[in-house]
Amino acid sequence: MSVTELLSPRIALVGNPNCGKTALFNRLTGARQKVANYAGVTIERKEGRFHSPVGRLWHVLDLPGTYSLNAITPDEKITQDIITGARAGEILPDIAMCVVDATNLRRGLRVALELKELDIPMILAVNMMDIAKKRHIRIDIALLQECLQIPVVETIAVDARGIDALLDSLEQLAANMVQVNTLSSAPGKTSDHAAPASPESTQAKVNALLQRCVKVDEESDSSLSHTIDNFILHPFFGPVIFTVLMFLVFQAVFTWAQGPMDLIKSAMDYIATSVESLLAAGMLQDLLVKGVISGAGSVLVFLPQIIILFFFILVMEDSGYLPRAAFLLDRVMGKVGLSGRAFIPLLSSFACAIPGIMATRTIQNPRDRLITIMIAPLMTCSARLPVYTLIISAFIPKKMIFGWLNLQGVILFGLYIAGIASAMLVALFFQKKWGQSLQQALMLELPDYRLPNVRNLLLGLWERTKIFISRVGTIILALMILLWFLSSFPAAPENATYPAIYYSLAGMLGRMLETIFAPIGFNWQICIALVPGLAAREVAVAALGTVYSLSQSDSQLSGSLEPLIAQSWSMATALSLLAWYVFAPQCIATLSVVKRETNTWRYPILMAAYLFGLAYAASFLTYNITRFFTGS
Repeated sequence: MSVTELLSPRIALVGNPNCGKTALFNRLTGARQKVANYAGVTIERKEGRFHSPVGRLWHVLDLPGTYSLNAITPDEKITQDIITGARAGEILPDIAMCVVDATNLRRGLRVALELKELDIPMILAVNMMDIAKKRHIRIDIALLQECLQIPVVETIAVDARGIDALLDSLEQLAANMVQVNTLSSAPGKTSDHAAPASPESTQAKVNALLQRCVKVDEESDSSLSHTIDNFILHPFFGPVIFTVLMFLVFQAVFTWAQGPMDLIKSAMDYIATSVESLLAAGMLQDLLVKGVISGAGSVLVFLPQIIILFFFILVMEDSGYLPRAAFLLDRVMGKVGLSGRAFIPLLSSFACAIPGIMATRTIQNPRDRLITIMIAPLMTCSARLPVYTLIISAFIPKKMIFGWLNLQGVILFGLYIAGIASAMLVALFFQKKWGQSLQQALMLELPDYRLPNVRNLLLGLWERTKIFISRVGTIILALMILLWFLSSFPAAPENATYPAIYYSLAGMLGRMLETIFAPIGFNWQICIALVPGLAAREVAVAALGTVYSLSQSDSQLSGSLEPLIAQSWSMATALSLLAWYVFAPQCIATLSVVKRETNTWRYPILMAAYLFGLAYAASFLTYNITRFFTGS
């Protein structure tokens, strides 16, 4: 049989959260994967493909983590419906690959037995075998395979051990599939299977399997992870370590990124100069230099900082530190009526509020989930970072405090802390308004510490880079072209007193909005930038680049926005804009996700209104207090 005649089976990866399922998915598919949402819901869908050594094309779907096929949360419902063929528009998988954590088979085997009842061809991947051996957990893989009557393979996804054996087992399963079951590929088809066993019966089978196939050295509890946790989770040292760690992250964002940012600025300058020399003066040159390069280039220059920030977040996630941080913050969040379980969604919001809001589905209490959704936008998302960096670089001097602290990094850290503190205060307000729920004890599984996997880090950073660059090349680029058009027409009158943009459609809009924002120090150029910033926060920087570039009569601007705003704005205006973006109303995409998650327009409208009110009040106070002390 030729390669083209080989079947192309679909594999569904199923397993508990934190069992290494996604690491195995990354190991199999590499960069050949795409991320989207399931139809009709805002739950992330990861799908990839790979070719086996014999040339067979495999399609892999990484399903949301689940503790049981008897779903109790929306993401578990997705997994249940897809694996049983009950979800319309989804193809029933040909093979189910159940991934279990070798250090916690009691929990993972429960899902495996539930899958086995569905009579779907399946394979069991016992992952994290290296950690199990370090903890003196001995698993008889051959006996477990004999008891389950399915292929069982031990794997270590982070370094590819066991992958070859896994691929061999998959090929054996595929070879047994004489032809594709046309009924199973029909959307919406449900598989016929007996009524599921009771949870008590399933757990009894799990206990019997553990007794036969697993031996544990009880003296292994004094592991390295337990020793480290004595400090990391200490009531005093734990919060101190967390605070210092976060502080150093934001120091690195400014300190490490300076060299790469300078290179990108130089590249933008070179491209702009080359375009000017190649094209004759006119509308096309003006569009490319002052619209595209000045606009999109003003945002692209901040890519190094975003990569550095996500590098540290991925390291903390891959090392096992993030669940510890949730545990540490449980007491703090309890003061405002939330549990540490809200920490992970809120941390996700530092990347973007959208995945943070989606992650609140793991919070079972409806009131706690709603409050977490409402405060997630106050976390400082990566789209704010270009705005913060631009203003800090222009107005905060580059100097060291105590010989080693970067003052600009200290200010950036303070802005992030301001967002977190504001979120806690808003959560307290909503708790008082909507009533306090019963405080529930936080139960978290703390994985062993491990060295971050370089391959997973690079894949994560590459994915974030692609997302950022695609936004620059699509949303931001399109908006900058539109803004250039609005800023160029109609033409200025002869002997005009002001730059041409002042008389354009954008200038008219900016002057109209200036009457609203003048009390907080915003000029008409800033007001113009706020409008496209509703699409995405970082667009405000690109818009400022375009606006100020078009305001120059004899020079172009590409990556050198800081000197111009430093000359045009007062310190009061700069600090006021920083305060505005701590609370700035959400982008339209975030508000639409809130509507879909809450199934009503009430909460996105409430969110936009309260954020606008907080932003205006904070900017008003900041602007006037700064003017009082500076006399400007």
